[in-house]
Amino acid sequence: MLIGLWIRDVVLIEALDLSIGPGLTALTGETGAGKSIILDALGLAVGVRAEAGLVRQGAAQAAVSAVFAPSPDHPIWDVLEEKGLSYARDEDLILRRTLSADGRSRAFVNDQATSATVLRELGDLLLEVHGQHETVGLLDARTHRPLLDAYGSLAGLGSTVSARWSDWRAARARADELREIVGRAAAESEELTLRLSELDRLDPQPGEETVLAEERAILGASEKALSDISDAREAFTGLSGKLAQAIRAVEHARTRAIAAGAAEEGAAVTRLAAASAAIDRVFGEAQEAEAAVDAAAGAFDFRPDQLEKTEERLFELRGMARKLGVSVEELSILRVRFAERLRAMESSEDDLKAAEVAVASARAGYLDAARKLTEARRAAGERLAAAVMGELAPLKLDKARFRVAVEPLTEDRAGPGGQDRVAFEIATNPGAPFGDLGAIASGGELARFALALKASLAGRAEGPQPLMIFDEVDQGVGGAVADAVGLRLKRLATAAQVLVVTHSPQVAARAEAHWRISKAGDGERLRTAVETLSAAEREEEIARMLAGAQITDAARAAARALMHA
Repeated sequence: MLIGLWIRDVVLIEALDLSIGPGLTALTGETGAGKSIILDALGLAVGVRAEAGLVRQGAAQAAVSAVFAPSPDHPIWDVLEEKGLSYARDEDLILRRTLSADGRSRAFVNDQATSATVLRELGDLLLEVHGQHETVGLLDARTHRPLLDAYGSLAGLGSTVSARWSDWRAARARADELREIVGRAAAESEELTLRLSELDRLDPQPGEETVLAEERAILGASEKALSDISDAREAFTGLSGKLAQAIRAVEHARTRAIAAGAAEEGAAVTRLAAASAAIDRVFGEAQEAEAAVDAAAGAFDFRPDQLEKTEERLFELRGMARKLGVSVEELSILRVRFAERLRAMESSEDDLKAAEVAVASARAGYLDAARKLTEARRAAGERLAAAVMGELAPLKLDKARFRVAVEPLTEDRAGPGGQDRVAFEIATNPGAPFGDLGAIASGGELARFALALKASLAGRAEGPQPLMIFDEVDQGVGGAVADAVGLRLKRLATAAQVLVVTHSPQVAARAEAHWRISKAGDGERLRTAVETLSAAEREEEIARMLAGAQITDAARAAARALMHA
């Protein structure tokens, strides 16, 4: 809801602050007083294309602020979030625009700089304009299907169609994925089979590289140690024989000495005996040392070909890893993956067949739901057409015919919203073909038709309703037709905020609030002013609208009658 409008230096308006309430507000005044300036100023705030001519003569810039109070669940908050603009759902929303005399403009949302395009996007959610020069929204066929669905209370069917569409799209995506896998399978299968056979032959084990590297290091050290032990054993070669020979030689010398008459206790024999004993001890130690060296060699469990085999295995593993572009540790994982991939390829054709069955089933489900939605839309379209036709005659559009065209879309153009193109069409004269709403040439007729459609849709729309502005919707009509216009505007205003620029006393009399637009000043300095009228002032203004310049008691009585009708 629009709750305030702040205008500075726009055409003939020097400064104007307006507070706006709910319901129906009428704007009246003499022709040329500046009623359209109010709408131009509001358009500036909501991003309409700015023209330098809007800046009041002599002023440096024009400025307009429109203050809205959207409900907490209004979709506009999501747009602000998307645009990165800060907001608070429990506070007012201020759209502001400045326009300099050279035509440059600046746009703001809650005092945050933005673009006129963003203002226009926000404005499209906040208000609709139906008037002499434009009927925002209704001329855009993209709005017709949502309006019809809201009128027919088709949200449930629409949700089902949307869900079925998502199922169908997901099934198609899965089938496309499998189709691609099957297409690549022949080329990939041969390569994968070769690589898997190599890995099966190699049979890499997790952690094997670390174990082999440690074993190679140990085996390399063992080989060197055994070489050193072999050198030690060679040192013992012939040592025992020489020691035995030495013992025999010493014993033989001792025997000779005794035979020659040397006493056994004599120094020579004693020393020879000591030498023989010492050599015998050395002989024993040598034998023990040789046995220890042999035992040490036996402790190294080393086979001559073991190191070579270990190195060959390690080099083979590393070579395969380089070939496949992975680490040795990943070879066992890759082997599993290759096997799984081959199994997937082997089953992919069966999976594809199952996926294609799922696609057909999802498609049938979508088409069935879309068909039901189409039928419901056609039924709702007939009801809406009848309702609108019932509104046209009282609005002096009795020669016009209205219909809701629900036309099928090709399957490739179907979507989550169904398989229908919905268009509101009108034939302006008997025998004339139906065409889009732009075929209505007269701005007044177009605005009255918009009123008829809005009156028919009243109470059926979902979500927050925008401010509706009707600019001289009563142009060229009077009497009962003008009264019919006023009644329908009053009906619309029970569920939405409505502003109407009018010259009709019958329309003005239906309003809850009434602004009188006037122009004052001399020929060189004219200014537009806006007055919010009291009940008595409203009666006088409506009497003026009835009688003209000379207001009579009869006009006042007629005004009172209209206001209390």
